[in-house]
Amino acid sequence: MVAEPLKSKAADAVVAFLRRIDSPLAGRVRTGRDLAAGLSERGPGAGAVWSRALPALAALLPAGLPRGELVELVGRRGSGRAGFGLALLAAATAAGENAVLVDLGDGLDPQGAAAAGIVLERLLWARPRQLKEALLAAEAALAGGFPLVLVDLGLPPVAGGRGAEAQWLRLARAAREPKSALVVSTPYRATGVAAAAVLALAGPRARWLGRDLEPRLLDGIDARLDLARGHGVAPAAGRTDALRLAAG
Repeated sequence: MVAEPLKSKAADAVVAFLRRIDSPLAGRVRTGRDLAAGLSERGPGAGAVWSRALPALAALLPAGLPRGELVELVGRRGSGRAGFGLALLAAATAAGENAVLVDLGDGLDPQGAAAAGIVLERLLWARPRQLKEALLAAEAALAGGFPLVLVDLGLPPVAGGRGAEAQWLRLARAAREPKSALVVSTPYRATGVAAAAVLALAGPRARWLGRDLEPRLLDGIDARLDLARGHGVAPAAGRTDALRLAAG
């Protein structure tokens, strides 16, 4: 008997609140029903639309990074892997998504990240010391429903080893229900069969500024992005595209 009057009062309070705030802000406020509807639209095959802003990635995965799946990004030292991770975080946060960086290598420079276009207010930065801590942090972030979780294992040797296949399968399962985009950035293959797709950076070439006797400054890296393996994502494995990354 009390439930209906309380529900009515709550609805009236929401309406009154929206009338009091500025109109630009009111247009950005969403109800719980709106949020639930948005989540329900993310079907198992849906991709992270913001990732299409990266031309090389869009050429390989036209639907964007698959939600609810683990994608492994592999690249040796100097391949541009860190820069590609920053580009992913920048694309997501600039599109209004919240993201998590599990930074096992502790390589993030917040100043450089902001210069790369990352909206720091939308980024949660975790700095684990061992792989076990990194996996737990990533699983907690996925349980929190973050749209993008990037696990960067840093440079070899990875602190704590490559991890067991069962650990990576558990992490991949954790991404399914929230339909999060989960990316594991690693210097060598680590996640085994848990990865729905494996992106590999190859053939990096540095771009330099300055001629002759002028000081030479690193301007960026040109590399090739390959879809080395892809089950459950489109298109089929074996495609490649050029990738241009800024320095830092």
